[in-house]
Amino acid sequence: MAVRRRTAAAAAGDPPPQAPPADEAAAVAPDEPVLRAPNLRVAAVAAALFLAPFSYLAFVHYSLTADLQRSILKCGAMSLVGFCVALKLIPIAARYHLRRRMFGYDINKKGLPTGQIKVPEALGLVVGIVYLVIAIIFQQFHYAPDSIWLVEYNAALTSICFMILLGFVDDVLDVPWRVKLALPTFAALPLLMAYAGGTSIIIPKPLTPYVGLTVLELGLFYKLFMLLLAVFCTNSINIHAGLNGLEVGQTVVISAAVLIHNVMRIASSTDIETQQAHEFSIYLVLPFLTISLALLAFNWYPSIVFVGDTYTYFAGMALAVIGILGHFSETLLLFFLPQVLNFLCSVPQLFHFVPCPRHRLPRFDPGAGLLTGTKDGNLVNIFLRLFGKCSERALCIRLLIFQALCCVFCFWLRHMLTGWYK
Repeated sequence: MAVRRRTAAAAAGDPPPQAPPADEAAAVAPDEPVLRAPNLRVAAVAAALFLAPFSYLAFVHYSLTADLQRSILKCGAMSLVGFCVALKLIPIAARYHLRRRMFGYDINKKGLPTGQIKVPEALGLVVGIVYLVIAIIFQQFHYAPDSIWLVEYNAALTSICFMILLGFVDDVLDVPWRVKLALPTFAALPLLMAYAGGTSIIIPKPLTPYVGLTVLELGLFYKLFMLLLAVFCTNSINIHAGLNGLEVGQTVVISAAVLIHNVMRIASSTDIETQQAHEFSIYLVLPFLTISLALLAFNWYPSIVFVGDTYTYFAGMALAVIGILGHFSETLLLFFLPQVLNFLCSVPQLFHFVPCPRHRLPRFDPGAGLLTGTKDGNLVNIFLRLFGKCSERALCIRLLIFQALCCVFCFWLRHMLTGWYK
């Protein structure tokens, strides 16, 4: 029978060593995942690029009412709080996701040590929840209990909440594409049922002599258009993806364009209902932009977290709701021009006219650290085929510059067609 010997300290009568505190033990546990610090410089640069023009137009260039400026400042302050809360919660949630084995590997870094790192997925859930809380609290401080906008405001938040839930279900269950296309249909139902706005469209002036009408009432067909817009926006962001920072980056660019468009329309319009619709849009898109900037700090190359379908669905539904209730769905589609092009190029593969791989990603050369385009029909590979191989970070920046240029083109086109088209 073996005999266990006491240590010298114990034999000399010294007190036994104390166990480390629970917090300290947890801090040094070998299985505890360690995440890199977020890239706050990228978030700061993006905020300066995209929030500065809006702030200049809202508080310097245009003479907006003092009440509206105070409301924007109030919404901006709450959005800043949402940004800070998201920065704090994302690492906490990421560790929980890793413990529950909700992680993936970066395919565009396969063959490198960074390609073996477990990256937590579906972190769009965190920013989605933060956004909903900020938006719900804001209505308490801004809208009166009998405001006519409260019904649509809450319907919008319900649709967004529904889409976050369905996006997270997709991340967990990995549903097939035919089901992905149907998910936004269910999420848009609260918005469609509560929508009480106009269902008519203004006929473009060049077509008026041929149609014989200046205004066309669509009725239920207008709600069908709203449904199709929601389905398109959610899925178009979901398929224009595959690079670190691309999903969040494109929504940041579009959100900034929406903010600028709203303030320009408020200043140029004399119709009270139009002004209120664009104010409504500002209050929804401003917190969405700031929490997306927080997520971008973690998702920028090289990604610390993956956003998952939860974020792409959430972002698409939020922008669709903002455009529909702000009454600028045509302009929103122009802001989505890269997503429209990407969808059109993807149609043969999405509808299986030609073979469609699970991940339509470029090939990665671990020796050179560069991406090479494949024959897949999406903008990511088309840019590589047109402009040559490059790093993942450079490709993402090129695509985001293209997104910004398309938004600038939209503003120019609206300016050129003002007074002639409608």
